[in-house]
Amino acid sequence: MAKRILIALDESENAARAVSIVAEAFDKDTEIILLSVIPKMVAACELNEPTLTVHFKSEQSLFCQVEGHKENILGEALQRAKDKLLEAGFKKEKITAHLTKQQKSIANDIVSKAEQLNADIIVMGRRGLSGFKEFFLGSVSHKVLQLCKDKSVLLAQ
Repeated sequence: MAKRILIALDESENAARAVSIVAEAFDKDTEIILLSVIPKMVAACELNEPTLTVHFKSEQSLFCQVEGHKENILGEALQRAKDKLLEAGFKKEKITAHLTKQQKSIANDIVSKAEQLNADIIVMGRRGLSGFKEFFLGSVSHKVLQLCKDKSVLLAQ
């Protein structure tokens, strides 16, 4: 049985289901690591190329605002997850929450954190994006599955 579970969260319903699965199916003495990765928006915010279109430049400041807003949303998702686990009977001292800024890719950051913290299993929603976005950007859960060599991954749908 898993002794340390990393739950990768965004604000999606599937991420909330992942928390519910852990709350219902795992031993209440298990150590839980909640992780949300803030997507990197700063690159678009800081672009200053003469070739940028006028429309992009006029909307560029929105990229800076989006990152702060996303951080707040993910922080709230982490708190809801923690509350749900506490309500299910998990011990407060066994639950840690990490809100980190994207370093490489979100999937790489999730797997790196799981390795760094010696998680036995990664639990996450199968899909946080809409089908259209997933087609163009790829699925984070699919990339996590590809990157995990020695860890189990449980996907909630």
